[in-house]
Formats: sequence, structure tokens, C-alpha cells
Amino acid sequence: MGLLDKLFAPRAPRIQPIHVDDGNFVAEVARSPLPLVLDVWSPGCGPCAMLEPIVMDLATAYQGRVKVAEMNAAEAREYAARLGVMGTPTVLFFKKGREVHRVTGFVGSRYQRECGEQRHQQGPVRQAHRGMMPVSGPRLKPPRETSAHALPPISSDSITSRR
Repeated sequence: MGLLDKLFAPRAPRIQPIHVDDGNFVAEVARSPLPLVLDVWSPGCGPCAMLEPIVMDLATAYQGRVKVAEMNAAEAREYAARLGVMGTPTVLFFKKGREVHRVTGFVGSRYQRECGEQRHQQGPVRQAHRGMMPVSGPRLKPPRETSAHALPPISSDSITSRR
């Protein structure tokens, strides 16, 4: 009856990822003592919906060892822009407040687990993993007090044509 016990045994409760927005980004991500996995998603995104159960499984599997968080790009526009998120879903891996790896687009749970384990145990990785290049970023700083929600203006000189 081992198989039946596994099928009908009560399951451990699922841990929800921490919700991050512009108001709590610094406290939850930049100052996190634990390594952190941040899922940046947007409403109406099909691949984001496919990634949601994987992120929830990661939160349950790494409880207490790695902090798992999610951020709606539409609600946290300032930090989505600061992080350079150009598409969703984007999964960012942080260690000591620094981005150490980034994956844009949907990838399966096996890849997410491998990335999480590798970043949790070894820190920043110098070699590409399965064709993805690791990204090192500067430490994130809180926004300036004078214009907390203002982003730098875009001039017509900074826009280039792709034709």
C-alpha cells in the first residue's frame, strides 16, 4: 500500500512567495539575508501563469534556505525599470542584494531548481548554464527621497531607429 499512501496522504501546506512592490522592494530584496529568487510577472501573460506553480513549488522546497518572491511588473514599474526587465516572465536570482543570474521567458521546474541550488551553494557563477549568461548587477539602492517615483526622462537623442 505504499503507492496508495503516497496518493492519499495529506500533503504539506504550500508556501506562498512573498509579494514585492515598489514600497517594500528594498526591505525584501536588497536587504535580504537569504539568497532570493524573484519572479517578475504581468497580468494576462500566459507563460507567467505556467510558471506560477513552479514558483510556488520552489517556495515550498526552499523554505528557510532561499527566499522566494514575486513582483507584478505593472504594480512595481519603478523597480521593474531599474532592474531592466524587458519582458515577462523574468526570474532574477539575488545573493547579498546583488543580481547573480537572470532568466527571461518560461523554463521548466528542473532548470529553476538547478539554478536555485547552484546559486544558493556557490554564489555567482562565471560560466553560462544551458546557454543562459549570468548577469552581475550593482547593489540596488533605494530611490532618492526627492523623486521616489520619477524615472529619468527619455530624450529624442536616446531613441534609435531599428530600421
